[in-house]
Amino acid sequence: MANDRTDEPNPTGAASRRGPFTEGERIQLTDPKGRMHTIALEAGKQFHTHRGHLTHDELIGAPDGTTITNTAGVEYLALRPLMSDYVMSMPRGAAVVYPKDAGQIVTFADIFPGARVVEAGVGSGALSMALLRAVGDFGSVHSFERREDFATIAQGNVREYFGVEHPAWTVTVGDLVEALPEHVEPGTVDRVVLDMLAPWECLEAVGDALAPGGVLICYVATTTQLSRVAEAARTHGGYTEPQAWESMVRGWHLEGLAVRPEHRMHGHTGFLITTRRLAPGVTPPLRKRRPGKGDFSEVAPEDLPIESNDPADYGERPVSDKKVRKLARKMAPDESE
Repeated sequence: MANDRTDEPNPTGAASRRGPFTEGERIQLTDPKGRMHTIALEAGKQFHTHRGHLTHDELIGAPDGTTITNTAGVEYLALRPLMSDYVMSMPRGAAVVYPKDAGQIVTFADIFPGARVVEAGVGSGALSMALLRAVGDFGSVHSFERREDFATIAQGNVREYFGVEHPAWTVTVGDLVEALPEHVEPGTVDRVVLDMLAPWECLEAVGDALAPGGVLICYVATTTQLSRVAEAARTHGGYTEPQAWESMVRGWHLEGLAVRPEHRMHGHTGFLITTRRLAPGVTPPLRKRRPGKGDFSEVAPEDLPIESNDPADYGERPVSDKKVRKLARKMAPDESE
């Protein structure tokens, strides 16, 4: 291959993704019914199920993608787990960002090799791994986490996945608003990823850290959070018009002519909302569309209504009483019959 260079060191974690299985690494065993088991290889150990056992020594030194038969004649396929497999099976402190959302974050936030990224809400480290993969050894990911126990779990998961401490990763335990100015120079961050309960509280600090044109992307669980982030970004005035979406993944059953959607799917996991930092002193262009009755762009985020009995506040078009009365008369039973 033209780009097959042997005179350059492997990127972090690449060596552990190639070659035969080695002692200490995690591998994935899949039985004939599709059930998966993740084990860490250790010389002299055995993997037991209710249907026989196999020895780790038989797997150490075997090639990736091999098969092994246990003492009861059950055949297993042995593979190195993909990142998506590892994320779904690793120890968790906090809920993980699902692979489908991590992939969208990396793509739509344009996380590029060498990027300087700030992450807040490290959780169990799932998103951190995706970000580190994207920025490479010469970028940087600075993760902020309020809870020290979550940070410890995330660091352990990331270390185990890459096999070493990743050189591009820094973890700070503390509140983002307070800690970010102490660790990051203003206008030096390319991308910010927020996975936290109240990202709208961080927009001022994030705006100071982001370089002009830099991307902010937030991962939130509810429509209430989504709305507050959007309105706070508009009120701030230093960001472009926010865009929001969610993604749902549905697997397919493939067997002969029985090709159909799976009965289960990864439905709603969270919403993504993204915006970009404007240059200092620049105000966003006026919105061309006429705001509806439910527009709160002039309302401070803390003053947004928690709930309302007015359908217009939720974007519904009002229906006139005259139209409702006319329709009711039309639908009423004919008493002359």
